[in-house]
Amino acid sequence: HGMGSARAFQVNELAGTFAGLAMGLNGITTALIVPILAHFLVG
Repeated sequence: HGMGSARAFQVNELAGTFAGLAMGLNGITTALIVPILAHFLVG
């Protein structure tokens, strides 16, 4: 994922910025939602 973001940054600075932002937001969202879903699915 990091290599793809780095490549996007080489091609176009704006594309690289959005690629990094999307990767970061995806990580934060996953860290917040997965524990909640696991609680409902397991418990």
